[in-house]
Amino acid sequence: MRVEIDGGLPINLWLTNIEDEALAQAKNLSRLPFAFRHIAIMPDSHVGYGMPIGGVLATNGVIIPNAVGVDIGCGMMAVRTGLTDIYEETIKSVMGDIRKGVPVGFSHHGKPRKWDGFESSPEIDVIQAELSSAAKQLGTLGGGNHFIEIQKGDDGFIWLMLHSGSRNFGFKTARFFHEKAKELCEKWYSNIPHKDLSFLPLDEGAGQDYLRAMNYCLSFAHANREEMMRVIRDAVFDRTGCEFFESINVHHNYAVMEHHFGNNVMVHRKGAIRAYAGDVGIIPGSMGTASYITEGLGNQESFMSSSHGAGRRMGRAEATRTLNLEEEQRKMLGVVHGLRNQADLDEAPGAYKDIDEVMSNQIDLVKITVKLKPLAVIKG
Repeated sequence: MRVEIDGGLPINLWLTNIEDEALAQAKNLSRLPFAFRHIAIMPDSHVGYGMPIGGVLATNGVIIPNAVGVDIGCGMMAVRTGLTDIYEETIKSVMGDIRKGVPVGFSHHGKPRKWDGFESSPEIDVIQAELSSAAKQLGTLGGGNHFIEIQKGDDGFIWLMLHSGSRNFGFKTARFFHEKAKELCEKWYSNIPHKDLSFLPLDEGAGQDYLRAMNYCLSFAHANREEMMRVIRDAVFDRTGCEFFESINVHHNYAVMEHHFGNNVMVHRKGAIRAYAGDVGIIPGSMGTASYITEGLGNQESFMSSSHGAGRRMGRAEATRTLNLEEEQRKMLGVVHGLRNQADLDEAPGAYKDIDEVMSNQIDLVKITVKLKPLAVIKG
């Protein structure tokens, strides 16, 4: 659906039930003087800081830290195993082993982890200040909607999947540069509809510094997922002796220079994955619902992007306050999980949109190659 905006660019929507506040944020994007051609809103979209999560924005000459998001490089990783089945008792043992090797929530490793990227960090103050902490965050899941799952695919194989990003390292970097952008936009009396959309010019020092810092955080997030998946694979191998095959590792919070409609523009994907023709993607559902391996169709109207998940339909506090624990637990039948009490309901299936509806709304953006049913989940 295409919405024309007074005084702004058109908005392409892949959903009809968008929140009023998220639509207002999309309208703000459309009125940015440097926004390019149109705004694309994915079917999982919901309100975020400045820009809706599940939004795609192309810009000329600037980059917006909040249009990347506070978890720079947040993304998904999936690996197909050689297993065609796995016993529940084996799953429980594997999940126990994973919990021992992958810290969750606010927990970090006690000792620094090795990564070649630490030897080539950019000389940017916020990056250098966080390196020692980041070395203990490498290979950790985090909290919120981050997760680890064992799944059964309709291709007949058992899959391993995880969702995580750049941890506090990326958060500190994002906040530092957003504050810098706000400071500069106030100094310049910039014509932007909201301070949460403060920007950095790409031809200025701060813009170049953010771009280098963001790309470094992307590499860290990629390595973070790889390190966790190594632990997960080892846990599965120790219990089953299986082989491992396809490996997919994709970001859904980032910005990158791309060529669209005859122009080189900075494409911000905040809660969206790249979906060029043939791109392999991962679109998870909520805890207890299906996830999908996808292939991009290269739709130009979405700047060749698709959703990054199911998307929240209610906030965490509302979910904890209003969802019924027993009802949500019934939705998890057949899945090894940790949904035990009212406080866990912020990540319950009922807090999220219907993933099947989300997928049906973007049949022109991606095609499904594998549907994955959850067998076990660890939430951050």
